[in-house]
Amino acid sequence: MNKSLTVSRWFVGLLFIFSGLVKANDPLGLSYKMQEFFEAWGIQGFHDYTLAMSVLMNAFEIIAGVAVIIGWRMKLFSWLLLLLILFFTFLTGYAWLAKNPDGTAKFASCGCFGDCLPLTPQQSFLKDLLLLVLIGIIFKYRNSIKPLFSKEIVNAFFIFDAAVFAFLLQWYTLKYLPVVDCLPFKKGNNVAVLRKMPADAVPDKYEYEFVYEKDGKPQSFSMKNLPDSTWKFVERKQTLVQKGKNNEPKIKDFDLKTADGADVSSEILEQKGTYYLLFIQNFNQLKTSDAWVKQASKLAKEQKLIVITSMPDIAKEFLASDVILSQVQLLSCDVTAIKTAARAIPTLYKMNGSIVEGKWSAPDFAEAK
Repeated sequence: MNKSLTVSRWFVGLLFIFSGLVKANDPLGLSYKMQEFFEAWGIQGFHDYTLAMSVLMNAFEIIAGVAVIIGWRMKLFSWLLLLLILFFTFLTGYAWLAKNPDGTAKFASCGCFGDCLPLTPQQSFLKDLLLLVLIGIIFKYRNSIKPLFSKEIVNAFFIFDAAVFAFLLQWYTLKYLPVVDCLPFKKGNNVAVLRKMPADAVPDKYEYEFVYEKDGKPQSFSMKNLPDSTWKFVERKQTLVQKGKNNEPKIKDFDLKTADGADVSSEILEQKGTYYLLFIQNFNQLKTSDAWVKQASKLAKEQKLIVITSMPDIAKEFLASDVILSQVQLLSCDVTAIKTAARAIPTLYKMNGSIVEGKWSAPDFAEAK
């Protein structure tokens, strides 16, 4: 049993550390995933707290992973891990089983390993079942686990270092963008190409049922056997019979529109040469006196700069404080697409045609040129 216990500890510990690190690389990604679950449950009040919850969750996974490996305070951490994996198993099971009215999956992934290693809800659920077994072994024999180091201060030193590293990493990625960019807008990607459906896409296959009514009695008909004009149409029902493959573009809803609603996405992305895109969102966190505003203004004076936001009226008012920025082209875009493209507020892109050549958060705007 000692060998099985050791293997379980190392497997669980390393997996939790890896999971925490992958998500700590992009804590906003987990925050958005939490909001997606809350919205599915009809809970809106936690949206303002999901980022803090994400940071704490990622830090805990890293700290717990280190604690399990070195055997520190196992009576406490075995309980915490057991409760956590029970919750995760329920969550991934729900994500796997939850369906939309048309029969399609409600969640594409659960965000367990962030965007760098996307797992389907089914894969995540099976992974959590395995972890539940291994953590169950650790929990059962928690009293027999001895700390790796005999001196308490040495064990505490490792835990303290893990905590400091976890929080510093997330502070850095929130301020300066993820260290490893796993999103479709990463440097070197062609945005115009990724907005298109993949060449090998296989569409979903549906069966349709049509309900008509005659003399107050409804009746269902197939598409090949529709009734005559004496019947009154009531509704159409569709059922997913075969799930397609690779049938969504990597970049969705990235539609750039002018104030009058004209879609100019192709015009913007297919232009030749260098230009810059400035993504601005959540103006509650921004001030016109911020240093990045002057840097963006200086850049706009010398280069073509386009501002993209989901709140054009607020953005127009904000940019009016700067003479140069008030004259740049302002386009609106779906908020979810902006959240994917810009993991910092604001984020600046250097574009060469439709290819991303560089990305910077506000503290690094001076490096843009």
